[in-house]
Amino acid sequence: MTRAQSFFQNIVNRQVSIAPLVTFRILFGLLLFLGTLRFLLKGWVETLYILPKFHFTYYGFSWIKPLPDSWMYLPFIVLLIFCLFLVFGFLYRITTAVLFLTFTYIELLDKTTYLNHYYFVSIVLFLLMFISAAKYYSVDNLIFSRKTQPLVAAWEINLLKFQIALVYIFAGLAKLNYDWLFKAQPLKIWLQANHNIPIVGSLLQQKETAFIFSWFGCIYDLFIVFFLLKSSTRPIAYLFVVVFHLITWLLFPIGLFPWIMICITTIYFSPIWHQKFLNRLKTIFKTDKNELSVFQEKPVKNKKLVYTLLSVFIFLQIAIPLRYLAYPGNLYWNEEGFRFSWRVMLMHKQGNATFYIEDKNRRIEIDNSDYLTEFQEDQMSTQADMQIQYAKYLQQQFSDTILKFNETEIHLKNPKVYADIFVTLNGRPSQRFINEKIDLSQQNYNLKHRNWVMPLNEMKTTE
Repeated sequence: MTRAQSFFQNIVNRQVSIAPLVTFRILFGLLLFLGTLRFLLKGWVETLYILPKFHFTYYGFSWIKPLPDSWMYLPFIVLLIFCLFLVFGFLYRITTAVLFLTFTYIELLDKTTYLNHYYFVSIVLFLLMFISAAKYYSVDNLIFSRKTQPLVAAWEINLLKFQIALVYIFAGLAKLNYDWLFKAQPLKIWLQANHNIPIVGSLLQQKETAFIFSWFGCIYDLFIVFFLLKSSTRPIAYLFVVVFHLITWLLFPIGLFPWIMICITTIYFSPIWHQKFLNRLKTIFKTDKNELSVFQEKPVKNKKLVYTLLSVFIFLQIAIPLRYLAYPGNLYWNEEGFRFSWRVMLMHKQGNATFYIEDKNRRIEIDNSDYLTEFQEDQMSTQADMQIQYAKYLQQQFSDTILKFNETEIHLKNPKVYADIFVTLNGRPSQRFINEKIDLSQQNYNLKHRNWVMPLNEMKTTE
């Protein structure tokens, strides 16, 4: 066996303790339950999915619609129930499939709610459907009298490690840009918003603080996984994980994501650590105490299929974040290829968008609040693909309609839609975002480059 074959055998075929997977299943299920409960208690189901008259769907998924009125609460109730099923390992295969489909359905309803960690949750739930995380310390074993299986193929754990590493490393590579490293933007803007924090508030106003945070964040994301992989550096590395994510949780409104990363990075810990954690739960699951420290060689079933699927998944997870290279222009300005690329907290954009309906030489200004929620308008004003969708929606609303102005009726047959949009990026002065002479309703909504988006004028960042 060559060295390469030996390495591949070690990370894919080798039988290892299932304990890290079980801990991951329990912690991830609990956090997803808390996140869903928080979503309900905050009233976001109503504000994000029930109240809006129009939803900004993802390309190719316009057929996915929200449930009518209060029925929209149903998917979230399903999530709550099945999150608990996941924690206890009940009907595991059905549970993971239901969680993946339900969570992803909610996320595909409106891209104004897009967050990197929502995408991450969908990917993890997808992986859990194929990973054996409920063959030990699970209700399934108790109900169906199944024999516990303390060992799994190494790829099942390593695939989750790979996914977490991917998030960190791509986030670190994305920080290797001029704004982040040499202007400390957008952290300089965001940190100044925390000036009211006792004791450290004044420190956060200092320019040097923003640069320290920016450089440390970049170095942390690029290298933390490599220190977690080594047993000798793992304790101090995990301490950095905890401190780093606690600070981001305290300073920035990013929900439960810091807690998710704090909990699930424990998958890098040794099987013995995980077994000690699980042993404290043995009275609940009534399982025997095993150290699971034995490693055995055992052939992987359907080896060719497993290898093929793993290769395809890994390729896609690397290729999707890199698709931005196919587009010209500044990524953070036009955002072509931005989503699903693990670019975390890298830009501060604000926009002002005024839309007009024009027909028969008469131009009518649109009040966006008549059609969009405040949150939707805020997101739409800086993202070109959403501006196309909104323009097409307005065109449909006003086509073949009659409006009254000072006792005069105006019959709109096939109106055009124009927009005056100005955007500021990472402290730069506001500048025109799109060509105001373009009829947005006639632009194709696709994944091609939008040449009607004005190029970013690289002015000096406002200090």
